[in-house]
Amino acid sequence: MSGAERHLPVMLAEVMETLAPVPGGVYLDGTFGAGGYTRAILAAGGSVIAIDRDPTAIAAGAPLAAGSGGRLTLVEGRFSDLDLIAAEHGHERVDGVVLDVGVSSMQLDDAHRGFSFRLDGPLDMRMGDTGPTAAEVVNGLEPRDLARVIAVLGEEKKARAVAAAIARARAAGPIESTTALAEIVARAVGHRHTDRIHPATRTFQALRIFVNRELDELAQALAAAERVLAEGGCLVVVAFHSLEDRIVKRFLAERSETRPRGSRHLPEADRPAPSFALLGRGALVPGEAEIETNPRARSARLRAARRTAAPPLPFDPHAAGVPEFPAFEMGRVS
Repeated sequence: MSGAERHLPVMLAEVMETLAPVPGGVYLDGTFGAGGYTRAILAAGGSVIAIDRDPTAIAAGAPLAAGSGGRLTLVEGRFSDLDLIAAEHGHERVDGVVLDVGVSSMQLDDAHRGFSFRLDGPLDMRMGDTGPTAAEVVNGLEPRDLARVIAVLGEEKKARAVAAAIARARAAGPIESTTALAEIVARAVGHRHTDRIHPATRTFQALRIFVNRELDELAQALAAAERVLAEGGCLVVVAFHSLEDRIVKRFLAERSETRPRGSRHLPEADRPAPSFALLGRGALVPGEAEIETNPRARSARLRAARRTAAPPLPFDPHAAGVPEFPAFEMGRVS
C-alpha cells in the first residue's frame, strides 16, 4: 500500500461526531495529510478548505479535489494562517476547524524526509520544503542550546549527555543521516531491555518540533481558529504529545467558562466574556479496538469547544505554554 492508503485518521468517529458537519457548511481541515477527515466532511455534504505545509500531501490530494464537485479547496500553507487562508478563499467565517497535530505516518514512512531513525535517510525533518533542516540544527547549535532543545521539547532527562555526544561526534565531521544520529544518541542515553521506546525517540521528537516550530504553530493556529469560527462553530483538536495537549487544554480553559472566576485583583465583572464553551469533560481518548488496529492512536487526546458570540481574547503564545527560546538560538539556524 502507499503511504496515503496506510494512513488511518485517528479517532475519526469521535472527530466527526463532535464536529457534526452539515450539508452546505464550510470547514477548515488544518492538517490535510492523507485527507481522512476531509473525506468524511465531504461525505457529510460539507465544503472543505484543506491546508498542509507539505507539498507532497497537497499533490496527492489533487484527485480528491478534482472529484469533489468544487467543494474541496487544497492550500499549501501553514495552519497558523488558517484564518487568512479562509479569507483569501472568500470565507471570513467558517463552521468548523479540525486539527490533527504532529507528524503523519506518511512522513514517517518516507526515508528521504528524515523523520524516523527506523529508516536511513538524510537528517531533514522539515514538514515543508523551506527553512533549516535537522542536520543544520544538530551541527550548528552550541551544545548548551542543543541540550535545552532536547530537554524542553523532548523531555529527555539525559539531554546534556546527548548534546555532549553530538558535539564530540560532529567535531570529526557533520552528522548527516538519521541512523548516524540515532546511534550517537543511543550510546549517550543507554538502552535497557526494559525500555519501551528507542533511546533516540525523545531527541528525534525534540528536533522535529524545533525545526518545524510546531508548538508555536499550534498556538497560533488555535488563535486563528478563534478568529475565524462563526458563532456556534466547533474547534476539534487531536494531539499526540503532552506538550501539544497542554497548550490546547490551557488555551481552551482560558477562553471558556472553566477559567478561574473573579478575585480581589480582577473582579468577575471585569473579566471578558468566554469566547468558547467546552464540549465534554476533559479529553476524549481512543478506544481499545482503534488502538489495536492503529497503534498511532495510542497517545491521542481529543479536545473540542464551541465558539460563542464573544470577541476573540488577547493572545500570548507563551502564556498558552509555548516554550520561549532566546532569539539568538533561533537565529543560529534561521
